[in-house]
Amino acid sequence: MRARMAGARAWLLGRRSRGDAGMTTSEYAMGTIAACAFAAVLYKVVTSGTVSKALESVIGKALDAQF
Repeated sequence: MRARMAGARAWLLGRRSRGDAGMTTSEYAMGTIAACAFAAVLYKVVTSGTVSKALESVIGKALDAQF
């Protein structure tokens, strides 16, 4: 019993001293899914009629500016 407790204690101390150096595969996957979802929403907003017309207007005014 004592040997098992000593082993568990050593394992916990080893885990604590290593720290968390980076993300795990599941964290990368969740980050990628979130980034793709954000990109899809942004694409839908930018390609909507209202925003598209506004962007065309801004670009048109910038190109027709007098210097």
